[in-house]
Amino acid sequence: MPLSLSAGRSMPEGDSLHRAAERMQPLVGDVLTVEARHPRAAALGIAPRLDGRRLERVEAVGKNLLLTFDGDLVLRSHLRMKGRWHVRDSAEAISGLPWLVLRGEQHQAILWHGPVLELGRHAVAGLGPDIMAGSPDYSAMVMRLRQTDQRRALGEAILDQRLIAGVGNMWRAEALFNAGVSPWRALCDLTDDELSSVVRAAHELMTGGRVRRAVHRRAGLPCGRCGVLIRSRPQGDGARTSYWCPQCQS
Repeated sequence: MPLSLSAGRSMPEGDSLHRAAERMQPLVGDVLTVEARHPRAAALGIAPRLDGRRLERVEAVGKNLLLTFDGDLVLRSHLRMKGRWHVRDSAEAISGLPWLVLRGEQHQAILWHGPVLELGRHAVAGLGPDIMAGSPDYSAMVMRLRQTDQRRALGEAILDQRLIAGVGNMWRAEALFNAGVSPWRALCDLTDDELSSVVRAAHELMTGGRVRRAVHRRAGLPCGRCGVLIRSRPQGDGARTSYWCPQCQS
């Protein structure tokens, strides 16, 4: 049975990448055969540089998956909207044109629709504190939120990976609902305690396993808490859709 590393939602978020890193651990220590079947991936010239190297570490940083090979060569994968990693038995045949295949002794990891694939970890240097950290630094997260334009709405700022790494659209909606905070409130109108409650809710939800969605993609349906209809509207420069209950979130 193949293991899908980011199923069940439109865009992989930090928790999906951490699960991906966990499920790829069986390949750590193996000398890998690496091939890029997709023409765009082959054109990057990454597969020949990794082929025959030993995989030493797999880790997630925010929404990035970092694979470290011997010689301190690091492969960075960001899945954007459609990218997916799968782990299968190494003997299982693969059809189609995956971006990358990493084949070890007993397992192989396959990347489909890999829009961002590069060597080096410089892209993660400017990320904020990781929401999925084992001991998250909530004070540092609040401090980062205070260092940005305080006129920004919290629902927009919390998706800024330079402030807090790993939070995506679904967990933004659910964390704000759990904390009872509207995505439309400006940072300057929120206390540090309110900001802390939101990032704490995000960490607890993302590390607590799958939960039933309260507001995400439930626009027009009654809130399970108060019965008022859930609303949605694009927010921020990226026009990512925010979902919220106008009664429960002030």
